[in-house]
Amino acid sequence: MEFASLPIHRRLQIIFFALLCSTFLLHATAALYRQPITTAVLHFLSTHLLLTSITSLSAGFLLLFHLRSRPYPVFLVNYSCYQPPSHRKCTYDMANDFILHAARFSSPEPIEFMRNIYSKSGLGNDTYAPPFMFEENQTPTTKSAIEEAKEGIFSAVDSLLSKTQIQPEEIDAVIVTCGCFSPSPSLSSLIMNHYKLKPDVKTYNLSGMGCSSGVISIDLAAQILRGGGRKIKNVLVVITENITLNWYEGEERSMLVTNCIFRVGCAAVMITNDPSRRSSAKMELTHSLRTHHGADDSAYHAAFQEEDVKGVTGISLTKDLIRVAGVNLREHIKILAPRVLPLNQLVTYMYSVVATTLSGGQYKPVMPDFTAAFEHICVHTGGKAVIEQVGRVMKFSDSVTEPARMTLNRFGNTSSSLVFYELAYFEAKGRVKKGDKMWMIAFGTGFKVGSLVWKWIRDSESEYDNPWNDSINKYPLKIWFSRVCK
Repeated sequence: MEFASLPIHRRLQIIFFALLCSTFLLHATAALYRQPITTAVLHFLSTHLLLTSITSLSAGFLLLFHLRSRPYPVFLVNYSCYQPPSHRKCTYDMANDFILHAARFSSPEPIEFMRNIYSKSGLGNDTYAPPFMFEENQTPTTKSAIEEAKEGIFSAVDSLLSKTQIQPEEIDAVIVTCGCFSPSPSLSSLIMNHYKLKPDVKTYNLSGMGCSSGVISIDLAAQILRGGGRKIKNVLVVITENITLNWYEGEERSMLVTNCIFRVGCAAVMITNDPSRRSSAKMELTHSLRTHHGADDSAYHAAFQEEDVKGVTGISLTKDLIRVAGVNLREHIKILAPRVLPLNQLVTYMYSVVATTLSGGQYKPVMPDFTAAFEHICVHTGGKAVIEQVGRVMKFSDSVTEPARMTLNRFGNTSSSLVFYELAYFEAKGRVKKGDKMWMIAFGTGFKVGSLVWKWIRDSESEYDNPWNDSINKYPLKIWFSRVCK
């Protein structure tokens, strides 16, 4: 095994051992000749110069290899969230009119069910709907789905490139994630064509990964940047979802829920390993973790795309989804906790885990205080019930879940891009300072849990394209879950 491929702690042990051997030889020489250590050093150098040189050079080379083989630091240069035009707002009245005129239900029951879900969802009147809902025939087509994708992607990427001053020809890799829309040519090819990227750019398309794919795509970008040397410096990550072709026209209740909570959104993020951009970057990625719990049948089927009894395709959000999210969040925490918690919290947590094991599961592990590790937490904005479940499991106060609740109210569930709309909330409020640590966590179909841990390099600032600029002053709402219909 090459030295560079060894774990960091193993490489440090080798370096320490080499230096320890040199020190031992010096003291052994002093003892042998019964001389002071300074005299022994001179005698050692004069009589064992070759051995000393080899040992010293070896230690030096080991240290050099260690420094050169460390993973490159990964930075988030900047990001941009798409804000659709104001005439695309999905108010309760607009949604109600669309359902009454465009839906083809055999009875009023599905309409009443969606009204009830919407009124309790936590969504406000300022979320955004896809273009087809505002067209004359109100029919979802591939053409209107492409239009939805283009609007979000091009707006977010244009804004991002303007802010970062990175030219299209400087982009070395493109990652696009869109869970339920995968056209041919791909969305990454759409970006390639529109921005005329260089022919050797690396492109990746992720699909079917649900709301966690935004976090997962950043993790993938980091892996590419750390493994590709300096040949790959800038990775453009585009995080979007497509509502148009995923509008459910059937009557299965578990599938109608998606119509009520999912809304239009897209985020573009520039990730780099270029050290010259550190001073202008917002954050450095310090940890990332992805856990997949699909081996469990209940987790695998918790959110599932399938046909209903009438053959209409939709995504079923089962009643077991909230329980699955809580159980697998705890499993995810078991791996993440040792990496990020301060020592006092880690000791308490590990003690409770051992006590639980020895008791045969009679006691539950104590949930450590993650607010001791992070100043800011972006909680998955999947829905009111999901936010509340995360708050219960993690013992979070309302102030911790506030950004998630307000993001749900303002933008709805934008799927994979949701954590970046939440990030924009923190910046619009001016809450983040240099040196602060931030944790992003998201869930996805499969069932997946993803975490990103960032360290802020500079104070946050609300930029001209922040999607909260026109509404931040009225947040936080006192009663975020109040009925939107009267």
